[in-house]
Amino acid sequence: MKTAILLIQCKDQKGIVAAVSEFLFAHRGNILEIDQHVDQELGMFFMRAAWELESFAIPPSDISSLFAEKVAGRFEMQFDLHFNFPKPKMALFVSKLSHCLFDILSRYYSGQFGVHIPLVISNHTDLKRVVEAFRIPFFHIPIDKNNKAEQEQKQLDLLQEHEVDFIVLARYMQILSGKFIQAYPNKIINIHHSFLPAFVGAKPYHAAYERGVKIIGATAHYVTEELDAGPIIEQEVARVRHHNTIPDLVQIGQDVEKVVLSKAIKYHLERKVLAFGNKTVIFY
Repeated sequence: MKTAILLIQCKDQKGIVAAVSEFLFAHRGNILEIDQHVDQELGMFFMRAAWELESFAIPPSDISSLFAEKVAGRFEMQFDLHFNFPKPKMALFVSKLSHCLFDILSRYYSGQFGVHIPLVISNHTDLKRVVEAFRIPFFHIPIDKNNKAEQEQKQLDLLQEHEVDFIVLARYMQILSGKFIQAYPNKIINIHHSFLPAFVGAKPYHAAYERGVKIIGATAHYVTEELDAGPIIEQEVARVRHHNTIPDLVQIGQDVEKVVLSKAIKYHLERKVLAFGNKTVIFY
């Protein structure tokens, strides 16, 4: 089934839902999902509407301009129009840790993600055999403080060459530059443990163990220039018991990370995330 999705944000005012619904009804659109939210503190309205295209009277190429003319202009809306075809292209960035990569590739292989993965980029070669076993091209681009700008440009060139729509940092242990992030605004998804900023550094689980933490968490978010502080897409926690060892904490943390990251990818693919400022509305 070919579908279209509208993501809308504007100042809250009367008649928005009626206007959008009437636009779709008037052009024989069969609405599949419609959801809205009002942020009363900001006075902002947010909406997601999905509908079938089979009987829709407007060609896909004309929907955006006609909606802008008939509806969006009247309410001073910002809107994005998406289709579920063709499948978007997702690039994966990895380093040495494999748990998130394995989870994503298994879901991809089983058809859970409606996406193409044209390439995987890594600053190490540890996961090359894993990626190539799924018949996905693997590119090794090592980065250090002396070649960062040059190597990031190689990455950007590869992403453009493969027409990548968005990027997932599946435990990629490098900080992206502002130039790189600006090329993919709200299109780079990262995962990190939720000990930050309390337990930073190379061994956060060791530090957490020493403090006797009772929960372990993970956060998936869009990447911004402020490290690990971008708009949050998904979060989850797991309980820790007194008899859990450091390896137990690492395992629990990795299990949470891969589930949270996969949920974030799914929400992004289904256009259920509407980012504004440094927050998101998630239309579950």
